[in-house]
Amino acid sequence: MILKFSTQLQKFPLSCIAILLLCICSIAQAHPTIRVVDDGQRAVILEKPARRIISLAPHVTELVFAAGAGDLLVGVSEYSDFPEEAKKITSVGNIFALDLERLLALKPDLVIIWGTGNAKLLAKKLRDNKITVFESEPHNYEDIATSIEKIASLSGTENIGANTAQQFRMRLKNLARKYRLQDNEKPVGVFHQMVKSPLMTINHEHFISKMIELCGGKNVFAELKDISSTITTEALLLANPDFIFNSGKNNQTLVKDWANFPNLSAVKKKNLYSIPGDWLHRAGPRVLDATELLCKNIREARRKI
Repeated sequence: MILKFSTQLQKFPLSCIAILLLCICSIAQAHPTIRVVDDGQRAVILEKPARRIISLAPHVTELVFAAGAGDLLVGVSEYSDFPEEAKKITSVGNIFALDLERLLALKPDLVIIWGTGNAKLLAKKLRDNKITVFESEPHNYEDIATSIEKIASLSGTENIGANTAQQFRMRLKNLARKYRLQDNEKPVGVFHQMVKSPLMTINHEHFISKMIELCGGKNVFAELKDISSTITTEALLLANPDFIFNSGKNNQTLVKDWANFPNLSAVKKKNLYSIPGDWLHRAGPRVLDATELLCKNIREARRKI
């Protein structure tokens, strides 16, 4: 058969053969295999761009929209409420109470999950059902930018994703330049109240600690062994931070929490602040909104020290 085909080719002019070969190459390159490595360090491979995507975490939903692929979402997890369009997309539950039957009925060609805890078991179930899974667990600013680029690659929206990632990096660079410590300045001692009861905070590995550092602050519990830990009130009083913040819409609860500790430096100097939780805890583009607000607050607090 090969010999016969070769003999037939000899009857065509070289120019025609060249055109034929170019056409064959063009067809082969029309849908190149897409390959990226997710945050779980697994290769994610698609034969063509995803057209039916399901997000199983609110931060993932925001990343997908940022990558320009929001119109490809056919399902999202609970609490996916940003941007506004996300509220109109079918909910499939969450990683703790997932409606797997509904998810499979949506026939996704890509599911993006929050790659931590119970999600690992869920990822296995999805892969057992021949569904491509991307694990998303950004730990720092650059992880967010690259996540946008990778999701854009998987969705065929590379130009939008690249532009969004570039804008994200540029804004981050400008924030770091604007709020970096000057030669005559010392870091502000900062305590992040993750939970009040029991009292919990974070160490240097946590994303929020990286925000504190960028803003010219110093996490007073950076050296804790675990990324999030329970501490005693006595330990906090000993650390005596000049700045305390939590997640919330206003600082009224925080002020009430520490009203009985008037000698605590942050309380004495009225350096008690709150950052919207969705900005602070969702590893998506809005972490820069959280960072900018935190930086402004720390700068304001520095003037009182």
